[in-house]
Parts: sequence; structure tokens; C-alpha cells
Amino acid sequence: MGEESSGISAANQWFSQKGWSSFLFQQECWNHILAGRQGLLNAPTGSGKTLAIFLGFLLRSRSKSKPEKGLKLIWVTPLRALSADIAAAMTEACTALMPEFRVAVRTGDTGPAERARIKNNPPDVLVTTPESLHLLLASKNTAQTFRCLDMIVVDEWHELLGSKRGVQIELALSRIKSLRPELLVWGISATIGNLPQAADVLLGKRHQACMVQADFQKLPEVIPVIPAEIERFPWAGHLGILMIDRVLEVIHSSESTLVFTNTRSQAEIWYRELLEADPGLAGLIAMHHGSISRDLRTWVEEALHKGQLKAVVCTSSLDLGVDFRPVDSIVQIGSPKGVARFLQRAGRSGHQPGKKSRIWFLPTHTLELIECAALRTAIEEAAIESRKPFINSFDVLVQFLVTLAVSDGFLPDQIFEEIRNTHCFSGISRDEFNRLLDFISTGGEALRAYPDFSRVKAGEDGLWKVTSTRTAMRHRMHIGTIVSDPMLSVKFKRGGSLGHVEEWFVSRLKPGDVFWFGGRPLKLIHIRDMQVIVEK
Repeated sequence: MGEESSGISAANQWFSQKGWSSFLFQQECWNHILAGRQGLLNAPTGSGKTLAIFLGFLLRSRSKSKPEKGLKLIWVTPLRALSADIAAAMTEACTALMPEFRVAVRTGDTGPAERARIKNNPPDVLVTTPESLHLLLASKNTAQTFRCLDMIVVDEWHELLGSKRGVQIELALSRIKSLRPELLVWGISATIGNLPQAADVLLGKRHQACMVQADFQKLPEVIPVIPAEIERFPWAGHLGILMIDRVLEVIHSSESTLVFTNTRSQAEIWYRELLEADPGLAGLIAMHHGSISRDLRTWVEEALHKGQLKAVVCTSSLDLGVDFRPVDSIVQIGSPKGVARFLQRAGRSGHQPGKKSRIWFLPTHTLELIECAALRTAIEEAAIESRKPFINSFDVLVQFLVTLAVSDGFLPDQIFEEIRNTHCFSGISRDEFNRLLDFISTGGEALRAYPDFSRVKAGEDGLWKVTSTRTAMRHRMHIGTIVSDPMLSVKFKRGGSLGHVEEWFVSRLKPGDVFWFGGRPLKLIHIRDMQVIVEK
């Protein structure tokens, strides 16, 4: 008890130096983690969830006499765009409480040199994504990789639950927990309608879970943008541009604003229209979505942090994050398609404990006026959607079995028992499992004639392995569960990459056509070798 009090005192002292004070739910998390318990934290966006869990890990590490050298914490985030923010916040906390700890990021954007450095000299803390976590499992000597691992944290669990990426997390945890039985698992979630089930899915029904909830609510101020003439407001088929002057009023009355749209094409249109309506915003407004190049997205995020931008037009690429302190206003263009998403976006403003969140809802047609009223009622009554977990996602399991075979191999009987501890595969039968083994080893009844589908072989020692280097390399390059449209890179004729665009979009264009991308008009020259060559 004395060590726990000493650790919490150290955390509170660091908070005091920064002019903060800890919340009760943060101290509760620190106590649980110091006592070796695992669980799920539920707290509003912008209330300090990250530090509630990460400081608990640091305090637990401080309580040990001499921490071993190696990977001790894996922090899983659903968006790689968040990784830099999270790593920066962690590094600051480590500097204060555990200066010898090193934090690294391993995502799809990480270069070969950094990946090699992480492998050869593992950091103490690794921020990664579900896909990159499975790449770690696909590496050789996984037991050695995780030999010092003390804790795994799954951030924004509400975003992963009810998706195949969530199933990826379940399977990864089942394997790592078999290698590290004393591993602590914590989830971080904003409000969803089925929190107890969310904890069961993450931790498994056989494990005791601590449910920590913030003792306060952070309800946003929802401000509807009502058109001047309801009678002339369209019924459907519009993007809300008719009320662009109202959005400009919000932008100019705020230090900085995020303008959320639901699609990348809508973001491009709104960015262009805002600049045309107010040329004075040139240099003060930017755009952020998943197709823009990583370098440009990083620049926008950094400029937003530094308060250099007046507004950013974005999609769900900025739904989540650690700390966007300069942002004090949010505009939602059109229906957010859900109460939880609307709350998540509202929480981007006032993203600090005690700060008020404000969000303007701008309907694009008449029926969305009704939706605005429904959103306000749902928020007041805490009527948040549930996320239903997947059951028996055999496609994800097939990929997982090949991942284990690419690594050090697996024993079918052992893996069968491990995966039955997950929520997704708790009801799998041995006959179903054997059919999956047949599929990865022979291609099954449908693909038995094709050698490429005979990937995994059972050795004399009973281990099922992938022996082909080509098959192993191809598998590592395609780990993931998101199937999207083919993407082509957009490049200037004289060099320089702008990002990626869907094949279906450019297939409708012919040389000489002008289209908007990344906030600028581009003329198509030609399409060659999966590249869209353009000029200004």
C-alpha cells in the first residue's frame, strides 16, 4: 500500500507541475494497474483517458526493483494518424517519471530502417495498429519478442469492436496471453451502449474485469444552423453549400475550427467553396483526409497543434486524437450517421478536462433538421448505439493461422484451445477448425488443384509451418482485414506525390480533364503503371 501511495504521489506531483489535478477515475485506474488488475476504462473524449492508463503503467514499472530491458507495453491504436500524438504524450510522461524508457511507433508508415531498429533494439513502449501487431506475430522468435511484455492497451476500443479489426485484436491477445499469462490488458473506450459486453469481448469471459467509469459527463453544446428560409430549403441531393456564409461566421468567430464532412469528395468541394467565398482564408485553411499523402497530413496536424490554421476541412481521419488544444469549434456538415460518432467529433473541441465542447450541426437538406433535434435528444438521454461483436469470422482466423505458420509454427490442439477463449470463436467446433486447417494446407475442396493455396505444411514435430519464403513474404505484405477499392497514386509530371485516389474515380476521366484533389485543381495527363500523372 505504501508503494502504491508513493507512486500516485509521484503522478500527482507531475500533474501539479503542469498545473493539472488528477480525476478520481484516473487515480482509480492507477490503483488497479498497480495492484495487477486489468479492465476497461470508459470516459468522455478529452478527459485524460490516455494518462489514466499510461501513467498506471509507468507507476507499475517504477514499483519494480529493476525492469528488464525489452518491450514492456504495446499500445494499439485504430488509426496510424494518431500514433505520433500518442507517442509524443507518452514521451513527455516518460521524461518526468521514467526517463530511461524509450517510446517508438510501428505502423504501415514506418520506414524499413526504423522497423529494423525496433526489431534489433526493442523500445520499452511501442505504439502500433492491429495490422502491425499481427506483423509482430508473423516475425520469427515471437516468444523472445514478448518475453518482457507486461501490458497491452487497446485504445478507442469502441471503434474496433464490431469490426474484423476487433477480431484481429481478440486473436492477437489470445496468442500473446498464452506466451505471457500474467499480461495485463486494458481497453479505453468512449461511451457505447453495451459496455459490459465490450469488456467481455476484449478480456474474455474467463477473466475478471475492472470497469472504471468517469464520475462526470461532458455533454457538448449542440448548435443547429437553421436556414433563413425553410420553405426554399432543398429536400435532398445537396451538400449544404447554400449556408456557407454561416460556416464562415463560425470560422471567423473562433480561434480554430474543424469542419467535418462524411466523404472525401465532399471535403474537397467544401474546401474549394470556402476559399472561393473568402479568399482571405488562403494560407489559414487546410484539408485532411485519408487519400492525402502522409507528409501533407502530418503538416496539417502539426500546424493545427501550433495554432497556425484557422480551419481544417476533414473527414473521419480527424475523428480521434490525443490533444488538439487550439480547436475550439466543430462544424458537422450533414448527418454524422450515428450519435456516438457525433459525440466523438464534438469532443474534438474543448479537448481538455473542464473545457466546453461546442459543435454546430449544419443540415444539407430538410429532413436533417429533424435529425438534429433527434441528436440533441439522444445526447441528453444518453441513448448511444451498441457495437455488436463479430462471431465466427473464419476469414480472419484463416489469415491468423497462416500468420502463426509464417512465424514459428503452431500446434493445432494448442491454438484451438486458445482461440476458444475469445468471444468471436468461443463456439467454434473442432470439425469447423479442421476444415480451416484443410483450407490453409491444401486449399480445401474448391482450390485443391491450385498449388498457390497449399501454403502450410505439418512437420514431423507436429508444428504447422510455412516453408516457402515467397509465400511468407507475400502473406506479411497483405496482412489486414479492410478490403477497399484499388488505389492509384497521384503524382506531378515533374515529380512529387500528392496521395492516392480510387481507381473507379480516375477511370471516368480522360486526358485534359480537370479535377480537384488535395485542395487544388489538377489536369490529368495520363494514367500509367498505377500512377495518375497530373499537372497544375
